[in-house]
Amino acid sequence: MPTGLRQPLDAAALRPLAARLGCRLAVVAEIDSTNAELARIARGIGGVTGLGAPALAGGGDAQPPGDAQPPGDVVLVAEWQTAGRGRLDRSWESLAGAGLMVSLLVRPTVTARWLGWLPLVVGTSLVRTLRSYAGVAAMLKWPNDVQVAGAKLAGILVELVPGPASPPAAVIGFGLNVTALADELPPRSTSLLLLEVDPARLDRQELLGALLTDLVAAVRRWETSPEQARGEYREVCSTLGRPVRVELPDGTSVRGIASDVDEFGRLVVDGRAFSAADVIHLR
Repeated sequence: MPTGLRQPLDAAALRPLAARLGCRLAVVAEIDSTNAELARIARGIGGVTGLGAPALAGGGDAQPPGDAQPPGDVVLVAEWQTAGRGRLDRSWESLAGAGLMVSLLVRPTVTARWLGWLPLVVGTSLVRTLRSYAGVAAMLKWPNDVQVAGAKLAGILVELVPGPASPPAAVIGFGLNVTALADELPPRSTSLLLLEVDPARLDRQELLGALLTDLVAAVRRWETSPEQARGEYREVCSTLGRPVRVELPDGTSVRGIASDVDEFGRLVVDGRAFSAADVIHLR
């Protein structure tokens, strides 16, 4: 592995970018879960990072925990999570410095019917950045597992959080494998390093900046024209057009051809729409 690729992230260097994107940002060495922390902030509890407090005048840093108030867009990055979670309540683990574990707190202005599209919008954004910035042939396995040649590169968890403010908050979390080695990853997973990405593109600082820039812009475009998300998602979803097994929460499963994603973001298999399921690609 090229030396220096697992250096800690520099919060001070990242904050000007976050400010240009209209966000406040913090980087922590360790936390239970970046999503859990931003959910606490969204509920008005204040959290443990100080991001729930008002910003200092002219500084952009968060004040110490105190009188919490609903914040605007907030970005939290952790080098290590003790209780990181993925979709369907699966755990997400990564060695410190080997990946990016990021959560973004937003308050979507779309009507309720479009909220189910947010996880898919996030996935589309990550794929776009990984293709353009890192040069990898990323695709989405429905709903939003980022894969390259069937191996998982990134996972996404979006949670809606009711709180004291209106509209409700959404916490967007993603974990991306950057320099993880094969023996540091779960089965059927990969990393940018293993995909032989140009080492210059493995700098987590620059990579995070590219990801956040596209993601914030993608969320804002979706808020303005939510109906456009469906076409963009179809272009990057590897599940469409192939035989799948849909494993349902009640333990049953359905086999068929994944033909489309409907207007609510649900996967359509042989004419039946699924919103909460685990999908297995079949050969």
